[in-house]
Amino acid sequence: MPKMKTRRGAAKRFKISGSGRIKRNKANHRHMLIRRSTKAKRKMRQAGTLAPGDLKLVKAMLGV
Repeated sequence: MPKMKTRRGAAKRFKISGSGRIKRNKANHRHMLIRRSTKAKRKMRQAGTLAPGDLKLVKAMLGV
């Protein structure tokens, strides 16, 4: 039986933390930032965790 290949696009977007949670980057931090508050831009810099509904799908893409 061949091994599962990792989806490279998913591997670049998601990282697995030490406790097994999946970290992701926040959206909307590329352009048109002048209208956003400083607080909103600061919160976008921090990594978020994946929603429980997407966990199974992303783990399959990462081959975990």
